[in-house]
Amino acid sequence: MKGKVVAGGLLAVTVLAGAGLWYSLQYAYYRQVSLGPELAMTLVPKAGGAALPLTVGGFHGIDANSSPIRFRACFTVATPLPELAAHYAPYAGAEPLLAPHWFSCFNAKAISLALKSGEAKAFLAAKGVTPDVDRVIAVFPDGRGYAWQQFDPSHPQDTSMVE
Repeated sequence: MKGKVVAGGLLAVTVLAGAGLWYSLQYAYYRQVSLGPELAMTLVPKAGGAALPLTVGGFHGIDANSSPIRFRACFTVATPLPELAAHYAPYAGAEPLLAPHWFSCFNAKAISLALKSGEAKAFLAAKGVTPDVDRVIAVFPDGRGYAWQQFDPSHPQDTSMVE
């Protein structure tokens, strides 16, 4: 009988720990963000220099203080994609990260497939938002835009702690 109690207790602790981990990944640290002075959608010109503001509408964004790569945003862009491609720096190695399931406007898998197929184009929005982290914006021909932050693919990550 004592074995069943111990096994049941271990199972209960495992289920509670799993639920806590799931909650922390999906909800605990995220907060909704709005466009403003501290957060603006920008693009870096091909010629270099300072990033220029991008006019966007219908902005929905999330971020978290726990990690520099938790930022995600969905919006619309009025500027046609060919015009953006002609003037702004493309971003090689763009790879959107998954968003929490409740932030349904951001589908990282669909964005990634569209980038690989050439349907959407990725642009550098801001270099070095935090050390070795860039903000990337992907734009579709119909004006849908998505932003996220990712580790700069040109900077190798420190793997000294990985065995």
